This record gives sequence, structure tokens and C-alpha cells, in this order.
Amino acid sequence: MPITKHRRFVATAITVALGATTLAACGSSDDSDAQSGPVSLTYWSWTPGMDAVVDLWNKGPGKKDQIKVTVKKQASGDTLVTKILTAHKAKKAPDLVQAEYQALPTLVSNGALADISKAAGDAKSDFSAGVWQQTTLGSDAVYAIPQDIAPLMFYYRQDLFKKYGLTVPTTWEQFAETARALKKKSPDKDLTTFSANDSGLFAGLAQQAGAKWWTTSGDKWKVAINDSATKKVADFWGGLVKEGAIDNQPMYTPSWNKALNTGQQIAWVSAVWAPGTLATAAPDTKGKWAMAPLPQWSKSDDATGSWGGSSTAVTTDSGHQAAAAKFATWLNTDPKALTALAKEGGIYPAATTAQTSDAFQEPPAYFSNQSDFYPKAAEIAKTTVASAWGPNVNVAYTTFNDAFGAAAKNKSDFGAALNTMQDATVADLKKQGFGVTQ
Repeated sequence: MPITKHRRFVATAITVALGATTLAACGSSDDSDAQSGPVSLTYWSWTPGMDAVVDLWNKGPGKKDQIKVTVKKQASGDTLVTKILTAHKAKKAPDLVQAEYQALPTLVSNGALADISKAAGDAKSDFSAGVWQQTTLGSDAVYAIPQDIAPLMFYYRQDLFKKYGLTVPTTWEQFAETARALKKKSPDKDLTTFSANDSGLFAGLAQQAGAKWWTTSGDKWKVAINDSATKKVADFWGGLVKEGAIDNQPMYTPSWNKALNTGQQIAWVSAVWAPGTLATAAPDTKGKWAMAPLPQWSKSDDATGSWGGSSTAVTTDSGHQAAAAKFATWLNTDPKALTALAKEGGIYPAATTAQTSDAFQEPPAYFSNQSDFYPKAAEIAKTTVASAWGPNVNVAYTTFNDAFGAAAKNKSDFGAALNTMQDATVADLKKQGFGVTQ
């Protein structure tokens, strides 16, 4: 039974300078690479068990099409992005790469990814609109095929909610009321924490609220990290931290693990991969948690954001782009491939039909008490709204960690931290030579 692995964004600085190019199609793929003999492709990926999945291709469709794929395991996050850009600078990038969604604009702006729209066929129909949009960057070009996604959800201790007479919040206003009610009933407990060590969660929450941090206008970028939607999210969480209604300690520390395992914190806003993290962080509470949709900003809303996810892209250095695109499409849309990805790699697939496949008929072992875990997750995934990434996400994320880290620790103004994040991101784009419009 698959347990979705934790795929967090990494916010370290990318050392390769970003090229000041626009989001034009780079190396559009067509049938010009039609082979007269066998084709060998190299795929850089960090997904566990990818060798076994690719073996299905090499023995099946790939063998028939004379297309053989070799996997070379890599680190994830910005480490891989840096390696791809370095290889591309020498025109030696592999044929295929696994890339997180927020890394795609960086790779495209450096001319590293090919437009595979002609070779992608009807793959678009296999994915929700919000997920597909992340691989097109708002254009007609297609720079990757979605692989896995991580829709945000609300996790809570079912037993402790019952003990303290709490109702699962369906709006953020109710979420705040629930946090305050718990504090009144048990001052030593917290509903959850605001953590400033993982910017991906904050980005997903802003995404749910309607934020579009990076957009393009002609050949210029517009940065709106401190827009009204994101400010609403920042003020909401900053207010709860300031009044002491929730904790302000970072996640993924021994202290945070202990808080979850002992019931000091009784809820967590996280993504579909949370069961795997909880199994490690809070092993003593197995079977005591439940999952629900993310609270909404108004009762009429039905949307969620993302915290993670990746795609399969074809590089412009590949001499066989159409063949590579054929494999990328098979990998992320073929039922057998998707089942193998779920079982071998522990991913939650982006393809909508795969989310209700045989691989997801049983709940994660940690959530054995919630038989509808995956059917509910599939319904939530459909409501994932489109995100808007830019070519210097790493700078925005690093600034978030610094500015919001200080604000959370000092219980100071989150709005000021948001402005710092905006200013640093704009300044970096200009420094790299990108055109920026106000």
C-alpha cells in the first residue's frame, strides 16, 4: 500500500545566473528526430524506484518503439536545478529531467527546456486545469508533463477534537475560533503552529487565496508577492501568532515532532503526503488522525493550494525530443506506469484517473481508521487552483525564511515581512537583467 513521500521545496540559492530571456518556446519538438534505429535517452530523476518503472517501458512500449531510457538518480530541489543549468551551459544536459513545478520558469528562462506541445498529444485531458497550467506557464507551449501533485488538506487529531468538543473548521474564520477555543479549554495545547522554515506551505496558502506571485506582460515580469490575497493570508497567521492562539515554532524539529506525538499540537495544515511524515514524527498517534478539506476564505469557496509536486521535462539539448516526449507522456499517463510510480516511488499522481486507481483503494496505514482517505483526497485535488511561478522562486523562498522567521519568533508584523519578500524578489529580477513592470 503506497504512502506518499514528502516532497518539500528546497529554498537554497541557485548558484547559476539566470538568463534574462522571455518565456518563448525553446526548441519546439516535432518529428524531426524520427530515428532510423534505436534511440537511447537519459533521464535524471530523484523518485525512489524509478528504475523499476522505467524497466516497464524498456520491456514494453519502449522496446517496440526502439526507445531505451536509462535513469540516473539525482538529488532534488535546487541542487538538481543547478546541475541541469550547469550541464545545459555546456550543452550536455540529459534528454529528460524531473523538475518541480516552481523550477520550470527558471529552466525555461535559461533555454534549458523544450516546448513539447506537438508531441504531448492529448495528455492535457489527463490532468486538472490548475495542474496542467503549471507546465504551460500560461502560454500555448508545453514544457513538461505533470507527474505528482500535493494538494493542501487539513489534518487533525480526531480523538482530541472530540475530547475538547471542537468542530472541524470549514472556513478560516472557524479555524481561528477553534484555535482560541482550544486555548481556553487547555492552555498548554495548540491547534497548530505557524512555521517559517518551509516557504512552500505559505505559497500554497496564498495560492488558495487567489495570489499570483509572478505573471508576465509582454517580455516583462510582474511580481505581486505582497498583493491583497497574500496580505490577507499573512495578516491572518500573523494575528494568531501575535495573540498566542497558535504556536510559532518551526516544523521538522525534534520539538515539533514531540508536540505532535504527545498531543500538544492537535492539527496540521499539510499536503497529501502528510501520512508519511506523521508516521515518522508522531508514531504513537497512528490511527488517531483524520483528514478533511482545507478551510475556505468564504463558505461559497471550494479551492485548495499545493505544497510540492513535480513534472517530467524534455531538454533542448536532447537530440531526440519527440522520442523523449513520448516517454514522458507514457510515464505520467499510462495506467501501468502510474500504478508502478505509486507503488515503487510512493507518489500521489497528477493524472486524475490514477488517483482512484487500484493503487489507492486502501488508505495509508497510518490512516487506517479513515477508509475514504484517497477518495476524499481525489475530490480535494480537483479543486487545486493554478499557481504562478517565476524565474527566481529561490530568492523569494530564502527571503521568506529570513523575514518571516524573525517575525514569527518576535511575534511582529507579518505584513512588513511580506514587503521585504516582495522587494528582495523584484531587486533580484532586475539584478539578473529581467524586465520588471510595476
